Amino acid sequence: MRIAYEIVGSREKSVAIIGSDVKNPKKAAEEIMQRHKAVLSVLQKTDKRQGKFRLHPSRLIKGKRDTEVVHKENGYLIKVDPRKSYFSPREATERQRIVEKVKGDENVLVMFSGVAPFAIAIAKKHPHTKITCVEMNLEAVKYAVKSVHLNRLTNVKNICWDVRKSRNLGIFDRIIMPLPETAIEFIDVAVLHSKKGTIIHLYGFSKGFAELEKKVKEKAKIYNFKYKIVGRQKVLPFSPGVSKNRLDIKVL
Repeated sequence: MRIAYEIVGSREKSVAIIGSDVKNPKKAAEEIMQRHKAVLSVLQKTDKRQGKFRLHPSRLIKGKRDTEVVHKENGYLIKVDPRKSYFSPREATERQRIVEKVKGDENVLVMFSGVAPFAIAIAKKHPHTKITCVEMNLEAVKYAVKSVHLNRLTNVKNICWDVRKSRNLGIFDRIIMPLPETAIEFIDVAVLHSKKGTIIHLYGFSKGFAELEKKVKEKAKIYNFKYKIVGRQKVLPFSPGVSKNRLDIKVL
């Protein structure tokens, strides 16, 4: 039986997540738990991501009701409950791409930061970088704070707030916008917290880079800012013909 699934966690305790299109979820759960002894719970998505917190509605198919885990990735730890906050292990490679772009002493803002995987990854590699995270989901922020302590980090600040209402965050060298559904609508907020030379990593779902670049051009006219596209990255496939893409935007 071929099953598409994600595993969040570690060798001690993991949660597997299967899609809503799996026809026999109970049998799939049994197979996954046989293959992976650390998987103690199997969840099935019941719908697309919903609401302002980007959560997948899900149901427990098999195993323990406690789905809180510590995910191990590239030398750091992320504490998360997939039922309470969004986290994708599939984006580990993308997080490392961003880590490699960061210079050692930057001031970084992560908008829509979730459980702060970008911040944790950057902070672990660059201890002299200061990272500010802004996230509306209180549960996600609680897990982000726990992960900061787990990794013994001192350079990550987590704020539970609407980033559009956060006017006193400061000015940043780099801004990460990992909310592909609506990040483009917050580009004015990113520019507000930018200076000449700031790099903005904007994520979006699109059929190609041209589609996303057109949206940036339209926003630049509305909000009167100058910029240059300095990088493009296809992150992950999303649906037939559509990918999650990243534009690296330099503020001029």
